[in-house]
Amino acid sequence: MDAIFYLPDIDLENKEHILPQEEAKHAIRVLRMREGDSLLLTNGKGYLIKSRINSIEGKKCIVTFDEAPEKRKQPYKLHMAIAPTKNINRYKWLLEKATEIGVSTITPILTSHSERRNVNLARLEKILVAAMKQSQKAYLPILVEMTMFNEFVTKEQKGLLYLAHCDTEFSRESLVASYEKGKEATIMIGPEGDFSKEEIQYAINKGFQSIHLGNSRLRTETAAVVACSSIYQLNF
Repeated sequence: MDAIFYLPDIDLENKEHILPQEEAKHAIRVLRMREGDSLLLTNGKGYLIKSRINSIEGKKCIVTFDEAPEKRKQPYKLHMAIAPTKNINRYKWLLEKATEIGVSTITPILTSHSERRNVNLARLEKILVAAMKQSQKAYLPILVEMTMFNEFVTKEQKGLLYLAHCDTEFSRESLVASYEKGKEATIMIGPEGDFSKEEIQYAINKGFQSIHLGNSRLRTETAAVVACSSIYQLNF
C-alpha cells in the first residue's frame, strides 16, 4: 500500500508539487523512496491523490499527480467534544484512535471537574496528522482550541446533540438506539469525575440528549473511542 504524504496547501490545478521538508525527509531518508516510486498525497480536506516521485534533488522531493484530483465524500460528520484527561498520554491516544476510526471535529472542553486545564494544540495536531496518514484517511479532523463547557453548549451546534454521562439520576438513552444513520452528530464526553449535575441539566436545557454508552463505567478516553466506533459502525 502506498505511503501517504500531507500537503495542507495543495494547488489542485498544478500537477507538480514539492513535498514539505519533514515529508521529504521521511520519504527519502526513512522510507528510502526513489524517483518513479508511487505515493498518495492528501491535503486533509477530502483529497487522496495517486502520485509519483518525479525527481529528488538533495533534500528536495518533487512529486507529480498520476490522476486528476477527485474529492472524496465523508459518509457522516461527527464532532467530539472531550474533556482532556489528567494524563495527557491518554488524551493523545484517544485522539489517535478517534482519527483512525473517523471524526470530523475535536474540541477539548473545560468542565467543573476537569483535572487538566490546558493542552498543546500544536502537539496534538501532529498526532492527528500521523493518525490520518496511517489510517489512509482523506480528511484531517479539525482541532478546536480549549472551550469552556457552558460556552460550547450555548454555541449553535449542528445535527444530533448528545451528552454522554454516568449519572443514573437522569434519564438516559443508548447512543446506538438514538442515533440515525447518516446524520451529523455532536457528542460530549466528560472528564474522569464526569460532568456535574448542574452541567448535565444545563446541556439538557440547551437541547442535548442525555445518553449512555452501555452498562460499563468507562474512562474518558475509552468512552470517546466507544462513541466514535458506535457512530462508525452504524454508518456502514
